[in-house]
Amino acid sequence: MSVRNWPVKKTKIEPRCGDDAAHPEQGLDIGHWLAALPQSAGILSYEPKGLSIVAGNNRFMKRVDLYRERTSGEDGSDEGWLDRVAAFVESDQDSISFEIRRDGNLGPEYFMCTLGRLPPIKGDATRVLLTVTDRTTERAIEKNLRRELLSDGLTALPNRTGFGEEIDDRLKNNAWPDHAQFGIIAIDLSRFSRVNESLGPMAGDELLITVAKRLKSSLRQGDVLARIGGNDFAIFARLNNGLSDALHIVQRIKESMNSPIRLSGLQIRVDCAIGCALSLNLQEDPDDVVRKAQAAVKIAKRSGKVEIYRNGVLKEAQRRFSIESRLRDALAQGGLALAYQPLIHLQTGEITGFEALARWDDEELGRVSPVEFIAVAEESGLITSLGRWAAYEAAQALSRWDAKFGQPLPVGVNVNLSPIQMARDDVASMFEEALRYSGVDGSRLTAEVTESAIVADPDKARKLLFALKDLQMPIAMDDFGTGFSNLASLHSLPIDILKIDRSFVSSMLEDRDKAVIVRTILSLAESLNLKVTAEGIETQDLAHALQKMGCWQGQGYYFARPMSEADAFDYWRARWNFETV
Repeated sequence: MSVRNWPVKKTKIEPRCGDDAAHPEQGLDIGHWLAALPQSAGILSYEPKGLSIVAGNNRFMKRVDLYRERTSGEDGSDEGWLDRVAAFVESDQDSISFEIRRDGNLGPEYFMCTLGRLPPIKGDATRVLLTVTDRTTERAIEKNLRRELLSDGLTALPNRTGFGEEIDDRLKNNAWPDHAQFGIIAIDLSRFSRVNESLGPMAGDELLITVAKRLKSSLRQGDVLARIGGNDFAIFARLNNGLSDALHIVQRIKESMNSPIRLSGLQIRVDCAIGCALSLNLQEDPDDVVRKAQAAVKIAKRSGKVEIYRNGVLKEAQRRFSIESRLRDALAQGGLALAYQPLIHLQTGEITGFEALARWDDEELGRVSPVEFIAVAEESGLITSLGRWAAYEAAQALSRWDAKFGQPLPVGVNVNLSPIQMARDDVASMFEEALRYSGVDGSRLTAEVTESAIVADPDKARKLLFALKDLQMPIAMDDFGTGFSNLASLHSLPIDILKIDRSFVSSMLEDRDKAVIVRTILSLAESLNLKVTAEGIETQDLAHALQKMGCWQGQGYYFARPMSEADAFDYWRARWNFETV
């Protein structure tokens, strides 16, 4: 006979004494014991003919008919407490706990049930103690807390965690065609920080709410919109037609953002960087697809176009993250070194100085290219620490060379300045400290700045360069010819040296146009009373050609590759001894 058809019956409860109903020492009956419990409690007797209620407190007896109703288990299965009692009686467990759910008049109700085995008193009857605790209020609180945990309080959209759960739910519970894919569209609001800075955080919040509403209007049925960061949104989309479906959604997003948004009486146009990533199949980890979309949107911020994730982009992003983490440790633990490339006076062959170049050999990553780790340093903000380390180390190297030689060497060291470091750091103070700690004269430490750094903020650059001149430091404009400098800026700024970019020098003998550019720069420098350094000299013919043109100084593999501090000193001393003989 099925347990659901058992004749559950109430047994009349009468106060009794004796071993079968009361504690032998206290003489209290079952009713008193059960009444003392704060929750619903009853004693059940299981016999071959069925299940009966031996006793129960008032709370239990008032709701005993409710307990007999059809309920469901905690996992949603159609299994109530009667089934659990039967299974427990037939097991060898001493106690179990389980939760059941029923549909009440005001919504779902939840009850925590605990069964404990009691010693038999007559015949073969098995007795169990059943306690029932109403957890409906607790579950409602949990549900509300979970909703807050998974949603964004400002826009009421799912947050990053909630977004992941929404995706999992749709992938598991929706019927998908065999050829279907899903895609993630990541959206980054451009210039959002400027709204916060100029109009205040309240206006920023209003902007986010308005954008969320507009993005929501772009969705199709079944798509999910989430706010996964400060000004970052993401859309989960079912793609029956692959990329064409994703691009259709992107077009709808663009159209929704076409009209300006009114904030504080101003009309503000919101531009978005959009990146898309498509799943390979429905079994692909959604978190991986989200990361791919974010990698694509990062590229979109630079390109100004909608970007579709390409294979390898995520690996590149992961490598950049790994480089950032390892670089942070290397800067803290002295894991980097400076290499020194000689600067040669083209007319006399003397070594006039060295350019200091950062080098990094990592235990895990191996030798990391400066092009790679400097870009990561600029992106992550580590460039300030890297630049300070290079300035201090270059000045200390000059001091150590002087001590080794017994007097100041007639050479200096060039230190490169990043445009980001110039914008964020107190560069003049940094160089002043480097010179003071090392005891080196300012004239021996040259600051190399790029044209782009000067063009980005001319006023700030001018103030910085004049502050460096107050320290007696020479200033070189690096990569000259590749930027946007004009005669006015060269004339008004305290520039001492122009460094012709290697892209013009290395192929000037084969490319007539580049040779003309080099001659023009040399003529311009002469008219402005500036010295010129040519980069990228890799052959004797190039060196001779630049010497005939009247170029002052050169550097490149023809003379020497970048070398360690000790090797640089030995290289200078060997040439100095040769020249003085």
